[in-house]
Amino acid sequence: MDIGYLGPSGTFTEAALHDLPDSERHHPVPMASIPDVLDALHNGEVDAGFVPLENSHEGTVNPTLDRLLHGDPVVITAEVDYPVSFVLATATPNKTVGTIASHPHALAQVRGFLRSSFPEARIIETLSTAAGADAVRKSEADACVCGPHTTEQSDLVIRYHDIGDNPNAATRFVLLRRPTPPAEPTGHDVTSLAVFLRHDQVGALVTVLQQFAERGINLTKIESRPTGEGLGHYTFLLDCTGHLHDARIGDALAGIKRSGAGVRYLGSYERQWLEVPIGPLPGMTDADFAAASTWLEQLRATGHDGDDGQQNSTPSQFV
Repeated sequence: MDIGYLGPSGTFTEAALHDLPDSERHHPVPMASIPDVLDALHNGEVDAGFVPLENSHEGTVNPTLDRLLHGDPVVITAEVDYPVSFVLATATPNKTVGTIASHPHALAQVRGFLRSSFPEARIIETLSTAAGADAVRKSEADACVCGPHTTEQSDLVIRYHDIGDNPNAATRFVLLRRPTPPAEPTGHDVTSLAVFLRHDQVGALVTVLQQFAERGINLTKIESRPTGEGLGHYTFLLDCTGHLHDARIGDALAGIKRSGAGVRYLGSYERQWLEVPIGPLPGMTDADFAAASTWLEQLRATGHDGDDGQQNSTPSQFV
């Protein structure tokens, strides 16, 4: 595949791209910004896009999220969780630091260091950490915040190592493609959705959340994002454990749709950090859904199911 990614060469996105399965078979195509990657994907210039979606310290990468929610439909087909660490680098060992360049998310993760070590420095925001390194190389900034690997490609000098405020920082990158049927379930899957609620419907969010709770579906993320239509109008991004092919997930999505909410399916894919599968509760497996459907079909066809409703039950359960 031709995969567009947030470039230029030397970004964390490029480093994480190598952790994709069969990465040696892909052709990486660096691009200047996240919108450029999504535009290239929509226009058919690349087969897939690889961009950051979420950081453990700073949260969601809004340019990616906004395009997922409001751009032409795309789906997440894979994710990579990549540990990030930062350095401060300059072109020469003794360069005076008056300006520091980097991507806003990187700058946000080293606020404490910058405040204590370079409180007077002027901050220059760039489209990526590698673009910040390019700014130093072109003498457009005195220093940059980037990854250690970036300095190797840019011939910069590392002045300070491990300057991040959180030593366990990681970024979640996602592989995006035009809508395609999901791969088969792995047992370690997550499904991502965007839910658009009616602004004037009382209890609309509770109604949506109940669809998951009643089916024993675990939500691993819920986040609101303004729609842009005005104050008080929000879209909700949800991640839940399970796969679109799972009966309980499909039943929940159908329930959300029946409630009047708008739903944008964003993909079912294997979750990297879900080491122990979170299975369905009793009565919520695909086999349970199939057995219940068979029971209902027999009841509708004959007016009797043959077990008087007491199979696998004790009388005390019906008191």
